Amino acid sequence: MSKPVIATTSLAGCFGCHMSLLDIDERILELIELVEFNKSPINDIKKLTKPIDIGIIEGGCCNSENVEVLRYFRENCKTLISFGECAIMGGLPALRNGIPVEECIKEAYLDGPTVQLNKDKVLPNDPELPIILDRVYPCHEVVKIDYYLPGCAPRADFIWEAVVALVTNNEMAVPYEVFKFD
Repeated sequence: MSKPVIATTSLAGCFGCHMSLLDIDERILELIELVEFNKSPINDIKKLTKPIDIGIIEGGCCNSENVEVLRYFRENCKTLISFGECAIMGGLPALRNGIPVEECIKEAYLDGPTVQLNKDKVLPNDPELPIILDRVYPCHEVVKIDYYLPGCAPRADFIWEAVVALVTNNEMAVPYEVFKFD
């Protein structure tokens, strides 16, 4: 029998959720016995190479490329998990949501206290750059999400319990101490 295939990606986030996944330590070897990793930093595969059973998304959507990647994952993953607060609620990147995009760009490239080398006041204008969205969107506002793993970042034990329960079709038994965030 073939193993379930898992793929992960990071959108507008800090990659902390992926670091927390790596914090399952030696249990990663047990996980590799249970699943096949496709696109993931665990195996360094950069693109999906087959149909995916479980997609894990870190980060929200702050630009057009994030939306494109998220939609692609939804189309190619049977089950999709929002992983961490940025994916679930926008997280720290969403702090800009009350500020117009033009004002953010002006502060970042023209008027910010650390802007010193942009004496010609040039704004990024390469057509290859993704378009910045009006706000940071949590994943469930863009596509259907099947499961949520909260935390900033979710604790390794919580990730372990959730992924193992999902791939073994068992009920998740996570004690309060593993799920509480303080």
